Amino acid sequence: MGTRDTAIALDSRWSVKLRSLSVYWVFRVILMVFYKLLFRFEVRGAENIPREGGVIIAANHLSHLDPPLIGLSIRRRATFMAKRSLFHNPLIGWFVKTFSIPIDRGTPRPSTIKEAVSRLKAGEVVVMFPEGMRRRDGEITGGKRGVGMIAVLSRAKVVPALIEGTEKALPRGARFIRPAKVRVTFGSPMECRAPETGKGFQQRIAEEIMQRIWELKKGVR
Repeated sequence: MGTRDTAIALDSRWSVKLRSLSVYWVFRVILMVFYKLLFRFEVRGAENIPREGGVIIAANHLSHLDPPLIGLSIRRRATFMAKRSLFHNPLIGWFVKTFSIPIDRGTPRPSTIKEAVSRLKAGEVVVMFPEGMRRRDGEITGGKRGVGMIAVLSRAKVVPALIEGTEKALPRGARFIRPAKVRVTFGSPMECRAPETGKGFQQRIAEEIMQRIWELKKGVR
């Protein structure tokens, strides 16, 4: 490829990146109005999110409303870990492809882990839901090892986040959204800089992250 072709390719990539960034912030403004009017959503502990550097936002999962809620609650542009089936959804597929990394519910593919770690090392924010599925009862369960693996390999800070109320606004299986008070609380960031990297250690990190989220629910900051 010649110099001119390289320059054209780079310009094209930057154009796509800038366009997706613009769409992200436009959607953010629209959703902000929607969430404020319908859910009167509240954010606590936003100051706990580092202003720069790679950060994992790890939250409990109650509803399809959760990813936008996290995105609206932080001032930084975020990338979401989303289940692969959503990438083929005719209604939101394009949006998901633009702002998400596909993930399988069973064992995450090496390419998925590599992509998330690469983005974190580049200083981005990645949002994950360690439980791997939406909870009907609002309870907090154990985390999948994937979040621990990504935290250990990237050495990024992990900010636990507690979501409340979205299971009432749009319960699992519901067709319509209901007005309800929703809130997200961010805890203090934790770091995973130990030299150990084994599967057992990664699982312990995942469990510690979920413990931090549980402590937010119990009022321990």
